[in-house]
Amino acid sequence: VTCQDCISYSKSLSDEENVKLFGKCNNLNGHGHNYKVTVTVRGEIDPVSGMVINLTDLKEYMQEAIMEPLDHKNLDKDVPYFAEVVSTTENVAVFIWENLKKLLPMGILYKVKVYETDQNIVVYKGEETI
Repeated sequence: VTCQDCISYSKSLSDEENVKLFGKCNNLNGHGHNYKVTVTVRGEIDPVSGMVINLTDLKEYMQEAIMEPLDHKNLDKDVPYFAEVVSTTENVAVFIWENLKKLLPMGILYKVKVYETDQNIVVYKGEETI
């Protein structure tokens, strides 16, 4: 997923607090990323197909939930979700999770992993209750 002009800036913080929190990604005018996303599913293996989910179906779900709303988009201007939510990698992972959860069979989505860089990685497994 390539996003353009993500704004790592929180309206609820001062300029100094934004610089401290977001570092070099802090830019009110935006900056771009090339995210890599991996999706992990879990469940019963179908005895006929040998799969938890047909990979062709999973790719179609990922196209609809990830690529269509996010690829080559200005997250803060083109994606309504990010109008009020800071477009951090953590929030991108939550957005992807929520979109996939609506499309996949119930309980099959296990993990969404978003790579901002090779060293900045977010893993999200949904809301877990204790």
